[in-house]
Amino acid sequence: MRCPFCQNEDTQVKDSRPTDDKSSIRRRRFCAGCGARFTTFERVQLRELTVIKKAGRRVPFDRLKLERSLDIALRKRPVESERVDRMINGIVRRLESMGENEVEVEDIGNLVMEGLAGLDQVAYVRYASVYKNFREASDFVNFLHNINTNDGEGD
Repeated sequence: MRCPFCQNEDTQVKDSRPTDDKSSIRRRRFCAGCGARFTTFERVQLRELTVIKKAGRRVPFDRLKLERSLDIALRKRPVESERVDRMINGIVRRLESMGENEVEVEDIGNLVMEGLAGLDQVAYVRYASVYKNFREASDFVNFLHNINTNDGEGD
């Protein structure tokens, strides 16, 4: 594993332990070159996923992009990072277990919406505003009305 600070490839694992949800291994590493310590995570990957974008373009699935979009939706919300990690792991497992190597971007968005609906209503609305491309205030009003009418089932 290359050191993120000095790019030295001579790093050593000092400690390994499973994460709380047992979905990955947390490894503390030490760089022999610069003496820095850093953490890496090892996860099981069932298959290489390709995302089919709305315009038909195909791109590799990027777990970090999913994490970043959830970080934005959940910014300044009182949600524990462990719950977010469990949600992300669940989404990735569901995508991998669909049996297909290609997944539509809408499928990912729907899984995120489903997860956020049960995690945090404000983050759910924030994510929906981007995912559903809200253009004016009435889009928010209609979405919120549908949430209240359908008890969070979506629009």
